[in-house]
Amino acid sequence: MRVLFVGPPGAGKGTQSVLLSEKMSLLHIAPGDIFRQEVREGTELGKLVKSYMDQGALVPDDVTIEVVKKRLLSPAAASGFVLDGFPRNLSQARALDEILGNNGLDVVLNLQVPVEELVARSASRRVCPSCGKPYNLRTDPPKVAGKCDVCGQDLIMRNDDRPETVRERLRVYEISTMPLIDYYRTKGILEDVDGLGERDEVFARVLEKIRKRLGDEGRS
Repeated sequence: MRVLFVGPPGAGKGTQSVLLSEKMSLLHIAPGDIFRQEVREGTELGKLVKSYMDQGALVPDDVTIEVVKKRLLSPAAASGFVLDGFPRNLSQARALDEILGNNGLDVVLNLQVPVEELVARSASRRVCPSCGKPYNLRTDPPKVAGKCDVCGQDLIMRNDDRPETVRERLRVYEISTMPLIDYYRTKGILEDVDGLGERDEVFARVLEKIRKRLGDEGRS
């Protein structure tokens, strides 16, 4: 099974893609996670990625495509995968088509969440600057307000989670990523999923869409 999650920042793609990969024993491929790991480990790729991050720039398409291609062509992806955070634009989508060839995506799940809810979700996020553990004040708060459960450091709000930044990211999403929705809808593989509600409620909808699309394959 080959699945792609799309949707605006904060829609829950990361959460739902991990849940699906674990339930279906699929390889989870998220360029953002890969890049952060490479940066932490100080690899050559990590140094390259950090140079773009320090400039406030996106990692170029060619770098991202090569990173994803390596994962997609690995033995671990042979039995199926879940993509999260790639492709982000039509150029990347066409590159993905070339990589997959005749074994294209089975389904694209489009998580739909209203803008004000996306802003509220981001505003409730906190992270430990020391160990990196994430929290959500609404759904996964720390045991002691404002303190990391693991190391006791004061939690912070990332700049990316501030309302003004979130709205700007959504504006960019409308321009660069929204065309993907039409691209995959035209291909006949897109399924819209209501992203409002508790994590397990949304996941139940995700599974139902997969079963609708893939039949018995999506019931394992």
